[in-house]
Amino acid sequence: MTELFTTPDPDLEDQRVITEIHDTRASLAAFLRAPKRWNGVLRRASTARAIQGSNTIEGYTVSEEDAVAAVDDEPPLSADEATWLEILAYRRVLTYVLNVATEAGFVIDEAVLRSMHFMLLDHDLSKAPGRYRTKEIFVRDDRRGVNVYEGPHGDMVPGLMRELSQSLAAPTLDDPLVRGAMAHLNLVMIHPFKDGNGRMARALQTMVLAQDQVVEPTFSSIEEWLGHNTQDYYDVLAATGRGSWNPSSDATLWVKFNLRAHHMQAQTMRRRFYEAEAQWRKLDEFLADSKLNDRIGAALFDALIGLRVTRPSYVKLTELDERTATRDLVNAAEAGLLEARGERRGRHYVAGEPLRRIQEEIRSQRVPLTDPYPTLIGEIRRALP
Repeated sequence: MTELFTTPDPDLEDQRVITEIHDTRASLAAFLRAPKRWNGVLRRASTARAIQGSNTIEGYTVSEEDAVAAVDDEPPLSADEATWLEILAYRRVLTYVLNVATEAGFVIDEAVLRSMHFMLLDHDLSKAPGRYRTKEIFVRDDRRGVNVYEGPHGDMVPGLMRELSQSLAAPTLDDPLVRGAMAHLNLVMIHPFKDGNGRMARALQTMVLAQDQVVEPTFSSIEEWLGHNTQDYYDVLAATGRGSWNPSSDATLWVKFNLRAHHMQAQTMRRRFYEAEAQWRKLDEFLADSKLNDRIGAALFDALIGLRVTRPSYVKLTELDERTATRDLVNAAEAGLLEARGERRGRHYVAGEPLRRIQEEIRSQRVPLTDPYPTLIGEIRRALP
C-alpha cells in the first residue's frame, strides 16, 4: 500500500483542460521548430522568469533584469549578496534540469534529487545540502505568526523518498501534467530537507515535464505563473495538506490548480510568441530606416520587452568585441531607439520612444487570458482548514 498522496482520477472538465493544454503546447513546439531570430531571446527570458518566479515564492525577490543577469552569468544590478547566492544556486539547478532531463532513458532517482539539493544550497553548509533531515520540521506563516504545516517525522523521510523515486521511475498512464503535479505535491509534503523544499518541488515538477519532450521545458514550466500567484499556491497547499502529513487527503484541488496554471502559462507563452513576431516586424522596419546593423535587433528586442540592455549582455548575445558592441549601442541611442541611463559601469540602455510606442500598441490589442476553471480559487478558499 502506497504511503504517498495518490493521483485523483481526472473528470471530464480536467480531460478537456488537459487536451487544450497539449494543443497549445503542440502549437508552441511548431513555432520553435521554425528558425526564428527571437527564439533564443525568448528562451533566455523564459528561463529568467522561471528563476525569478520560484525564488520570489521563498522571499528571494529580484528584478527581471537581475534574473536575466543570472542566466547570462553577469553581476546583478540591484540584488544583495545573500539573495544573489540563492538566485545563482537555483540557476544551476534549473540549468541541470533543462539539460539532462530530456535525455532518452534519464531516470529521476534519489541520487538525482540529492544532487539537485546540493547544487541549491552548497553555499550554506549549515542547511545540510544533499542530506535528508532527521528531525521534525514545520512550515511557518510569518505574517500570522503560526505554524501551518508539520512534515512527517524525520525517521519516515528515507522510506518516503525511496517510494517517491520508485514512483517516478515506474511507467504510468497518468498524463505528464498530472504526474508532474503529483511529484511536486509529494516532495513538498514530505519536506525531506532542512531547507529548500519548495524550490526543489518546483524544479522536480519541471524535470518531470521535461521528460515529456512535447515542448522545451523552458516553455512548459509553470514556475513563473506560481511566482505571480503565490497566495493561491500557498492556499491550495494548505487546503490539500490540512496542517500535517496526511497522504490520504484528496489531491483533486491541487491537480486542478496545476492544470489551471499550465493552461494560463501556455496561453501566456503563445501570446508572447505571436507578439514576438509582430515586434520583430516593427524592429526590421526601424533597422531599415535607421541603417543600423541587423545584429542590434537582439538588444532592441530585450529593451522592447522591458529589460535593461548592458554592454556585457549585448556582447554575450552577439559575441562581438567590446568596442564594436559599444559602437552599436551608441548608434542605436543616437537613432532614438535606445535611451542611455547611468554612467560608466552603471551605464545601461532602455527602450526609446519608438520602441515604447510599439509595446503600447501591442499591449492595447491583447485579448484577456481564458480561465479554464473560473470557480476554482473560490473552491480552494472554502476548503481551507
